[in-house]
Amino acid sequence: MSGNALNAAERQADQALQARSSQANHAQASHTHNRPEGPVWQVIRAESEALASREPMLRSLMQPVLLAASGADMLVRVLSSRLASSNDGRDMLQALLGNVLDGETLAAAEADIAAVVARDPACPGPAHVLLNLKGFQALQAHRLAHRLWNAGRQVSAWQIASQAALAFDVDIHPAARIGSGVMLDHGSGIVIGETAIVEDDVSMLQGVTLGGTGRETADRHPKIRRGVMIGAGAEILGNVEVGTCSKVAAGSVVLADVAARTTVAGVPARTVRIHDRNEVPAEEMTQDVL
Repeated sequence: MSGNALNAAERQADQALQARSSQANHAQASHTHNRPEGPVWQVIRAESEALASREPMLRSLMQPVLLAASGADMLVRVLSSRLASSNDGRDMLQALLGNVLDGETLAAAEADIAAVVARDPACPGPAHVLLNLKGFQALQAHRLAHRLWNAGRQVSAWQIASQAALAFDVDIHPAARIGSGVMLDHGSGIVIGETAIVEDDVSMLQGVTLGGTGRETADRHPKIRRGVMIGAGAEILGNVEVGTCSKVAAGSVVLADVAARTTVAGVPARTVRIHDRNEVPAEEMTQDVL
């Protein structure tokens, strides 16, 4: 089948999803494989109800949570309301995202919420993460775009990724692989390239780039291992590895591999400290380098 024919078939599939938007909740239940929800969604609902009672004028902002039938429905409703530019677009996105959300993706979202609550001292609770933090929202949009990409639905994947970049100022290629328990703190200006890998339990601040070094093709982006913290404005370029539980200082430019349990800083980045084996920079979120 030609590329044009594939794109036409995909457009027809998305139009069918839009027509079935009223069935989105049933699709979500099917695609999450009846996985039991984590308790975080009950906490989010309770926090949202309390906020709506204290601030009645904000009740409409709580509707994606207050009207949701499940945690999966909460996530899909929040994302579609942030990404859509019209009510029709919101309904289409709600159906599309609900049909690709699975149990693994929902579990990753739960881990991401827990990571933000644990690592961000300014975070009042899980509802704040879901409703207000664009780094979290951008990451969840990427997870769903990534599922579409892996299913061969590149047109829809790019549409979600493009809308997320406009809405959140976070530009993640749909093919990039990102683990769970990840925090994109603030989020603004983060760029993650096509062949990048970000493992579980990673934290990165605003303005981070996981990019290439030029016009090379194939595997050309960084590999960020578990427990790493990347400071604001850091650039990690090329097919390099940042080892387990390492730290990249704010404003650094990394052009070579970083050993595990090491802090690097500077332009270009150089080793400035070796860590104790018990240190997990992604969890500690300290910005010092010495």
